[in-house]
Amino acid sequence: MEVQYLNLNPQNQPLKQALLSAAENVIDSSWYILGKQVELFESQYAKFSNVKYCNGVANGLDALILALRALNIGQGDEVIVPSNTYIASWMAISYVGATPIPVEPRITTYNINPDLIEAKITSRTKAIMPVHLYGQSCEMESILNIAKKFNISVIEDNAQAQGAKFKDQLTGSFGNINATSFYPGKNLGALGDAGAVTSNDNELMKAVRILRNYGSERKYHNETLGINSRLDELQAALLCVKLPHLTAWTNERIEKSKQYHHQLKGIGDLILPATAQYATHVYHIYMIRTARRDALQNYLNQHGVGTLIHYPIPPHLQQAYFALHYKKGSFPIAEVIAKTCLSLPLYPGLKEEEIDYVCYTIKKFFS
Repeated sequence: MEVQYLNLNPQNQPLKQALLSAAENVIDSSWYILGKQVELFESQYAKFSNVKYCNGVANGLDALILALRALNIGQGDEVIVPSNTYIASWMAISYVGATPIPVEPRITTYNINPDLIEAKITSRTKAIMPVHLYGQSCEMESILNIAKKFNISVIEDNAQAQGAKFKDQLTGSFGNINATSFYPGKNLGALGDAGAVTSNDNELMKAVRILRNYGSERKYHNETLGINSRLDELQAALLCVKLPHLTAWTNERIEKSKQYHHQLKGIGDLILPATAQYATHVYHIYMIRTARRDALQNYLNQHGVGTLIHYPIPPHLQQAYFALHYKKGSFPIAEVIAKTCLSLPLYPGLKEEEIDYVCYTIKKFFS
């Protein structure tokens, strides 16, 4: 049996006619940039996220950059960020001229450890950027309490956890301003690059609207040095078709994760995903850990099972961050996760017998 790591067809094919119709409507409208489809999706995604405002932008990295810029974070400033995350979280901070200050995750949940944040705060700290990694909400109550104590901002990186909650509040609604991605493989994926910024603060969102459009609120009147980062009308229309299905897709991901939990519990040295108290997990990624990761991945590949490693090199060891002078051992928890993690196939439409085969093959490897 062949089991792909990710197959988007089970999500996209049933919606194909609706997606084609939405695309045709955009083509026929002759309006392709910042039009009615973007406004409609912004309204719908704000409602989904239980926030007042949403601004569509070109991609998730730009969403983080624009959020930072709206808060006037720049040269000489510091931003607390997880040591265990996709490098885009760090890059956004670097792009605005600030310095990422890494904090290790909890080894159980892989999200930033709130107990370690205060020790990293200095007079230059302007924000905390919690990343809801793999689909699980961070421990937002503790993070917000720290931010309030030190009068610093919170910017959620919600690219992997749309629909996740902490104490029944949705991710993407906690921070002063928050960023998400609709990259095709995300839980809510466009058919190309796309992203958004969410907030309940009108002034911050006004700043984002100006910054995303060449620093201009009124055409040919440029108030600041902005960029071109606008959610495309076509992608907005496609996202409007897909958004109503996100809750059902999320529930399906959760059910499939339970099948993995049930079948893989107690197998070899496998460490299965754990969820923090009061948090929920929407399983953008079903990530297991084992000291025999590379051998297991090779074995699964030989038997037709696709896997991925999220992420094999932590940001502090990437060549892009050599200038920060980190070395092996600087962030040992992030490093051990990078050496032992393996992501298994999980997506809406993945069949029960395919999960059975993946689990059977893993059990066979360990036996």
